Amino acid sequence: MNRQNSEWNIRTYPDTILRATAEKIVNIDGKIQKLADNMLHIMLAAPGIGLAANQVGELERLIVFDRNPGKDNKDPCVLINPEIILKEGEVKYEEACLSVIDFSAEVVRSAQVKIRGVDLNGKPMDIEADGLLAICLQHEIDHLNGILYIDHISILKRALYKKKLKKKLKAKK
Repeated sequence: MNRQNSEWNIRTYPDTILRATAEKIVNIDGKIQKLADNMLHIMLAAPGIGLAANQVGELERLIVFDRNPGKDNKDPCVLINPEIILKEGEVKYEEACLSVIDFSAEVVRSAQVKIRGVDLNGKPMDIEADGLLAICLQHEIDHLNGILYIDHISILKRALYKKKLKKKLKAKK
């Protein structure tokens, strides 16, 4: 685990954990509670609108997100074992990611989604979303499945990003 001062750090591409599939959470214990609390803190401090456990080096099916993304009145939420149960429509949106540094790209996603999961008390939650919240939820659930938003863009754009990143990483050495 990549920790500093007992807190989790955001993992960045090409870290292999970002390509792993997270495991279903069967027991919501103190470890999961602490992970969720830390993820909320990291997301809000970044600042970001969503974060998946893979992004902090944990292969647990847990996401945190802001129910009011892009607005001043933050409404942070934790969702365990989220799954998309309904998708409708199509929308293009310029996405970025805390784990994919210095890059954004237009991605096609479903315009409306219905997500099902449980909260930190194990209580079932259904979330119907559209707009930026729908995009955020799909983006974070992709992370839990080892998928990055750059997987949704053209091979050429992805290759250009990888080349730019390789150059940047070489310059840091």
